[in-house]
Amino acid sequence: MKKLKVCLVRGLAGKPEKHIKAVRSLGLKKVGDCRILEDNPMVRGNIKVSYYLLEVQEVEG
Repeated sequence: MKKLKVCLVRGLAGKPEKHIKAVRSLGLKKVGDCRILEDNPMVRGNIKVSYYLLEVQEVEG
């Protein structure tokens, strides 16, 4: 199964609550945090909501 490397590259201050919750559900807390997550609809949906705060790369897994 594919995996995604998701990194938070912009801060959350002043952003809508919906976007902050989406980033938190990905397990990211502060700028520079990265996680490797399974590629599934829940993860893709949260990335879609907060795409402008994140950097996403596909990794072999």
